[in-house]
Amino acid sequence: MSQPRLAVVSGPSGVGKTTVCTQLLRRREFERVVTATTRAARGQERHGEDYFFLTEAVFQTWIDEGRFLEWADVYGQRYGSPRSQAEQILAAGRHALLNIDVQGAASIRAGSLPCITVFLLPPSLEELEARLRSRGTDDDATVARRLAVARAEMERADEFDVRVVNTTPERAADEIAAALR
Repeated sequence: MSQPRLAVVSGPSGVGKTTVCTQLLRRREFERVVTATTRAARGQERHGEDYFFLTEAVFQTWIDEGRFLEWADVYGQRYGSPRSQAEQILAAGRHALLNIDVQGAASIRAGSLPCITVFLLPPSLEELEARLRSRGTDDDATVARRLAVARAEMERADEFDVRVVNTTPERAADEIAAALR
């Protein structure tokens, strides 16, 4: 395996980041950095496994103490990547996989840990809209807002080390793994 790095996967909402990351985690050289958030747990999500669910006050303390590689406000909630967890994964010789938004990726690039940033693109905007609508979780106004944000984020794709079109999660994962070699 090549030198362990942060593998930062970003892209617009609905592009399939989580599904592609799930494919990457089937490979032993990857381990996921569990993200911290101020949002409430959904369904069967578990603290420390799916996310670190923090109060606003605790999240702010972590910011003040420099415990995040990056953090951001996303759709009214805070999300952050714990530095110590990423460092432990890298020290163990694995790529530390981060599934984060575009602004978080910019913070990671400016940091001191070795990384590769990947921008995941949809095959088309029409496909992205279909994926967002198929979730069944957002009303029309929310889908429209997410698409507007997606267009702005896709204009920043050239800031990333690698751009991958997510035609299938398996193929996208293969391309990302190859880029890390």
